[in-house]
Amino acid sequence: MTKFNTIKTLMITAAFMLPVVSASAQADLPPNAEPGKCYAKCVAPDEYKTETVTVQTKAASTRIQTVPAVYETVTEEVVAKEASTRIKVIPAVYETVTEQVLAKDASTRLESVPAVYETVSETIVIAPATTKWVKGKADPNCLSANPDDCRVMCLVDVPEKTKTVTKRVLKTAASTKTIDVPAQYKTVTRRALKTPATTTTVDVPAQYKTVTKRVLKTPASTTEVTIPAENRDVTKTVLVNKGGWSAWKEVVCAKQITPKLIRAVQAALEAKGYDVGPHGLDNVMGADTKAALRKFQQDNKLPIGNLNIETMSALGVAGY
Repeated sequence: MTKFNTIKTLMITAAFMLPVVSASAQADLPPNAEPGKCYAKCVAPDEYKTETVTVQTKAASTRIQTVPAVYETVTEEVVAKEASTRIKVIPAVYETVTEQVLAKDASTRLESVPAVYETVSETIVIAPATTKWVKGKADPNCLSANPDDCRVMCLVDVPEKTKTVTKRVLKTAASTKTIDVPAQYKTVTRRALKTPATTTTVDVPAQYKTVTKRVLKTPASTTEVTIPAENRDVTKTVLVNKGGWSAWKEVVCAKQITPKLIRAVQAALEAKGYDVGPHGLDNVMGADTKAALRKFQQDNKLPIGNLNIETMSALGVAGY
């Protein structure tokens, strides 16, 4: 019988009016039974637990391992050329000198001073003043039938005629003057000796070079290496409690398992966090309510499989 078998419950009612039974039958009845109460015993399934244990798959051992030689890189300086002396020529030092030199001597020269003219304007008479006769209008009081017989001639002055003439006239006559011509200089830049060439003895230091080479640091050897044991975890199911018939327990009698009582049990299970199914408090001891009751009994290590008094007390349900 596995732990998943359906729990079988045997209900036996004890009363003072029971018939007389044999001694062997009496041995299988609830001891110290009280009249009016009901008792039951059930077949509890085996209880198992899953545990993980470590088992050895390979024993520890040793092996000889070669430790190779260890080399290191060493850098050192060696003489590449010995120290010596040499004669060093110190060249002459020159400097640049700038100076003024005479390029042309001072002298004199004659320079012509041109005549100076000016422009003048004057008015000249081109026709002198004169007189002339001018025929006047006919006299309206002339007694002749011919008006020309009475025409008047008048002698009038004719003024002189002039015009303005512009001309250049000599203001200053041409002449000569003596001009002093100053001496002319030029700037000359030249290199002049500042320090003559000399010689000196110079020490030439030794020359070194850096050499990198590999040298033995630790020679090769052998060592014994311990190979640890190999283990692996194995998970297995272990029997915790052997199932079977439990001792007689006082239970709620069948006639006392009313819809009201079932509802009270459902309400107590819900209050303790156990789901009684989608129908909720439906007053029916259905599969979901029975499963919740069994889970509550298992979690609290109570007798499993019926409405026993210990379970009812743990649920806080009374009045049965």
